[in-house]
Amino acid sequence: MSKRLFLLLFIGFSCTMFSQIKSGIQKGMQKGMQKGMQNRSNEGNSRTATPPKEKPPIDLYKIISSKRDTTFIDTTLSIQKDYKFNYLRKDDFELIPFNNVGQAYNTLAHSFREDELLPKFVAQGHHFNMMDHDDISYYHVPTPLSDLYFKTAFEQGQQLDAFLTVNTSEKFNFSLAYKGVRSLGKYQNELASTGNFRFTSNYHSESKRYQIRSYILAQDVINEENGGLTDVSVQLFIEDDPEFKDRGRLDVKFENAKNVLKGIRMFAEHEYQFISDEDSLSSHSLSIGNSISYDDKSYLYVQQSAFSEFGESYTSLVHSRVNYEEFRAEAFAKYSNKFLGNFSAFANYTDHNYGYNSVLILDEGSITNRLKGTTIQAGATFNKEYKGFKLFGEGAINVSSDFDGNYINAGASYAFNEDTKVKAQINIHSAAPNYNFLLYQNDYKNYNWQTNFDNVKTQELHLKLTSKKFFNADISYTGIDDYTYFAIKSNDSTPTPQQYGERVDYLKVKVEKEIRYRKFALANTIMYQSVLNGEFILNVPEIITRNTLYYQDEWFKKAMFMQVGVTLKYFTQFNSNAYDPVLAEFYVQNEQEIGGFPMVDLFFNTKIKQTRIFFKFEHINALFSSTNDYFSAPGHPYRDPVIRFGLVWNFFL
Repeated sequence: MSKRLFLLLFIGFSCTMFSQIKSGIQKGMQKGMQKGMQNRSNEGNSRTATPPKEKPPIDLYKIISSKRDTTFIDTTLSIQKDYKFNYLRKDDFELIPFNNVGQAYNTLAHSFREDELLPKFVAQGHHFNMMDHDDISYYHVPTPLSDLYFKTAFEQGQQLDAFLTVNTSEKFNFSLAYKGVRSLGKYQNELASTGNFRFTSNYHSESKRYQIRSYILAQDVINEENGGLTDVSVQLFIEDDPEFKDRGRLDVKFENAKNVLKGIRMFAEHEYQFISDEDSLSSHSLSIGNSISYDDKSYLYVQQSAFSEFGESYTSLVHSRVNYEEFRAEAFAKYSNKFLGNFSAFANYTDHNYGYNSVLILDEGSITNRLKGTTIQAGATFNKEYKGFKLFGEGAINVSSDFDGNYINAGASYAFNEDTKVKAQINIHSAAPNYNFLLYQNDYKNYNWQTNFDNVKTQELHLKLTSKKFFNADISYTGIDDYTYFAIKSNDSTPTPQQYGERVDYLKVKVEKEIRYRKFALANTIMYQSVLNGEFILNVPEIITRNTLYYQDEWFKKAMFMQVGVTLKYFTQFNSNAYDPVLAEFYVQNEQEIGGFPMVDLFFNTKIKQTRIFFKFEHINALFSSTNDYFSAPGHPYRDPVIRFGLVWNFFL
């Protein structure tokens, strides 16, 4: 892997960006000095006060996604903002969090829509907060903009997400952001500490024919692990024994383990438009570009002394680490024509290296230490809009690789009007299972394997209706062949990778509707799920529902906008997946059910200028229950009643 070449290219690119910043600063200083001298020379001639400048309109503060879709900053307060005011800063309707902020999430519903053709890294149970390429945005702002997120955590901890973006000139923008969480938690040995650092930059030439953008993403997720409550402690928790209201007094399985997930990603992309003929009848354009990226990830599990339920270990101190490196270079071309539509084609080269530092020799054979190689991939995209219709399609294939893979995603949408839209699409995907299904090593003897699994093949039909007048509906039907999962075999005590030899069929229907009457509103979201084949390996609740009744108004001569209400979330009982701390993964089990308990939150939210303030009494209904039957996963209780508050504050400097 040519790290040196990449670093040289990246340093050269950084120097180019720095020169743009420096040039912009110098020009700004010169203009500022000239303006200051002019003001001082005119000060004696005129005492007329300069009228304050008008603030730029909000739609000039642009957010550009990785796919170049553009939106603008939104400082409003809505019930959707309340749903996203959490650790992930996303709507977590299909998830249930563990007790402490920064821990894992258990999955209540699944999405199998993918376009990645290489295996994913290990420890997917801790990847919910790990940002990826599509989570990165770029910006263009008329004045410096900042966004500050704060929310309380549990026992000696807080959450903070601070963001700043600046245009040093009309052509160059950069942004800096850091999201950090530290929370001790209510139970023994469940400290969570996470960090996400982001830096982005984007530049375009005077003619806007040449564009370049880049980002650096550095992340870590550190979790102390306790294995969940012991069987005796689970019973004491359920019976709501008053002697154990202090959750730190409940025994956990162990208090000497932690896992650490780290990742750094560097990315740069530039594009040049050779042909730009917007004035002609055909209105066509042609551009070419390329991108490079480098990923370095690692996962570490440490335990000071071996835990007997995980089986024998090679050493008394368990210390196992796995690394992954990936370098990718891609070239692409884009052609746009008013009549034909938008076309693009790409080809990329990927060098990947996953594994460990030593080969494991066993009586029945050896387990290698590395899965590494190169992949050449090619693909194309297309989209066309015509009188409310939109056709789109994309596909890619691994032309040369140790891992076979391909996908096709195609569909069409139609907008009846601005209020009602419908979209239908099909997704076909085939790729190798994640790396920890193929190769895994650990100091625990039971956690060592090398497999030769077939590709996981999915086919999905998806229909989506969006209508403010009627309702929003999202329907998907997914078929999966050679589905892979973790499970504990009858004679084992720890999970191992499995591949299901039959087909899995999964139906998911989600409907959303908000009903308004004057200043009152009732927001409803309900999901129905059914696993038609393979119901013992894909466990999901049949019904998930969330209902919010709230009142909103403007107070103090419209100086403050407020919302007050109650949210109920509920899902039916099901055999939830269990959590394994060594793998940092969830595994299938069919012995213990969770669910069937309501989660009621009271909230009071306000907006004053660009500041949104949130107060919430979480899970208040548990105060009136004689027993505690709420769990996020077997052995891991859901959160007790707690009052939390926070804010999101935008500064337009």
